[in-house]
Amino acid sequence: MAEERVVGIDLGTTNSLVAFMGTDGKPQVIPGEDGSNLVPSLVALDTKSQIIVGNPARKYLIETPERAVYSIKRLMGRGVEDIREELKLFPFRLAEDLQPGEVLRIKLADKDYTPPEISAFILRQLKRNAERYFGAPVKKAVITVPAYFNDAQRQATKDAGRIAGLEVLRLVNEPTAAALAYGLDQQHAGVAAVYDLGGGTFDISILRLHEGIFEVIATNGDTHLGGDDIDNLLITIALDDIRGDMGLDCRRTAEVVQAIRKAVIDAKIALSSYQETIIEVDLPGRKKYQREITRQQFEKLMEPILQRTVGPVKQAMKDAGLTPEQINEVALVGGSTRIPRVRQMVRDLFKREPHSELNPDEVVALGAAVQADILGGGSEATKDMLLLDVTPLSLGIEALGGVVAKIIHRNSTIPASATEHFTTGVEGQTNVAIHVLQGERELAKDNRSLARFDLKGIPPMPAGLPRIEVRFLIDANGILHVSAREQRSGKEAEISVQPSYGLTDEQVENMILESFDYAEEDFRQRQVIEARNEASTILTALEKGKRNPAWRQLTSDERKQIAKQEKALRAVVDENDHHAVRSAIDALNQGTMRLAELMMDSAVGSALKGKTMEEVNVGEGPEAPHPIAPAEIK
Repeated sequence: MAEERVVGIDLGTTNSLVAFMGTDGKPQVIPGEDGSNLVPSLVALDTKSQIIVGNPARKYLIETPERAVYSIKRLMGRGVEDIREELKLFPFRLAEDLQPGEVLRIKLADKDYTPPEISAFILRQLKRNAERYFGAPVKKAVITVPAYFNDAQRQATKDAGRIAGLEVLRLVNEPTAAALAYGLDQQHAGVAAVYDLGGGTFDISILRLHEGIFEVIATNGDTHLGGDDIDNLLITIALDDIRGDMGLDCRRTAEVVQAIRKAVIDAKIALSSYQETIIEVDLPGRKKYQREITRQQFEKLMEPILQRTVGPVKQAMKDAGLTPEQINEVALVGGSTRIPRVRQMVRDLFKREPHSELNPDEVVALGAAVQADILGGGSEATKDMLLLDVTPLSLGIEALGGVVAKIIHRNSTIPASATEHFTTGVEGQTNVAIHVLQGERELAKDNRSLARFDLKGIPPMPAGLPRIEVRFLIDANGILHVSAREQRSGKEAEISVQPSYGLTDEQVENMILESFDYAEEDFRQRQVIEARNEASTILTALEKGKRNPAWRQLTSDERKQIAKQEKALRAVVDENDHHAVRSAIDALNQGTMRLAELMMDSAVGSALKGKTMEEVNVGEGPEAPHPIAPAEIK
């Protein structure tokens, strides 16, 4: 039986590629039917309702743009509200009956397709290219994704693979794949940074390389930044020129917009080699638009876009605890890194010449082929290699009072699992709500909500007595699974986090930035909430204590002093001064110390008479876990 091939696929915004590990121990890209290694990520529906992919689809994009779609990767895992601005420049027509939160559907002529379905057409073409090359079926693949793809976008990519007839063995972050490609020939220890500016996304990853182990120690980026933004800027300028100089408003003329897009892309490419070029477009009515643009003008225009990459780069270095001088190598990935100004900026940021030996369009696919070889059983070239990736944002659950209890912290190596214990905050609570969150802020309302589920059927117990074990597992694809189990009763529930298509870019891109901007205020609010929770616990315990026989053993003065301290705590508990609340708690704790000792003596006596500690409600001690809010009973 022939050896089963596992291929590596770079499913790109602008171009896509498929690669494999050759018998010489080096990865290589498989050419398409036209001999080109790059398959444009372009899909069209011809007049016979046949799907056309890649270069043959270009004519439809120019002549009948309502039959074509490109840059579909920018729409993966996103909702209608996320793409309002893009629709002004992209000639995509959405299905008329779309509802909020529903998966997008794009119209091609008279048919509707979701972004995963359109991506599947591209993947199917790459699969065919590989099968033609090998002369055998290809069923398994590793597919790359931007490091900052969220759960919905990753799941959409896996769905596309499944629709295309591929078993997706692993989703690999694009910068990590690039490090694998470069690392194949550079087996030495050190720290490397991968600067990846592609068509639609920007990623920066910092990796530690040691004896074949590639460990991502920090990652950052922008899910909505790339060469398309530079193209759109030039398109807008051209459209404004045409409207101002010729009185033509071509924004709604899809054919003209696409002709302008092709012209500005050609100009952008030319300016990487020449100091000036001309943007030239044929317009309706035998008119022609021409504009000369110099490299200096081009660089000035795109500088604000390129500067958006600087913040994530500096944050990644800060997260890694490194200075530019401590980074040994810098690799460039993505077609936009061919732009001379981009290379100069990277050189300035890292204070060294970046690597550019490998084709920036191919390096991600080559790295995917290396990972495919590792997962396929390995060869002599990859037998000692290991890839450790990270999760870019913290994951946790909402605890009582709306604070976040983080369970897996950002930049944790994945696959990863972590377990934390929680308890109830209300007497007789039989249901608890598990609210799964992603982000860096201290309060649940400021983070991204991933999922909610209820753990039901817990036997009613005093507050603080149930032991709820919450386990988070991030699999190798970066997809999250959450389970909750009440240990005393054995009741359990679990969920695999499903995609949320309504996520806005700002929620992902600004999460880490906001965590720093609001860190001081967030922490203050968290301290207030936690102090109030603690005050509520001690006041509830005091009410129980007053009903305990031990209360009557206190002197009159002791009871009066406790009442005074209780009143003082109740007076400040609703204020926003956590210092005042903590001070009042400490005073009441001190004042009730003898009561606690008497209650403990009573509990021990009861236990000796055959009763359990739980039956007399002694509690869990000072290290009791965070309480979780009760679930809403539906």
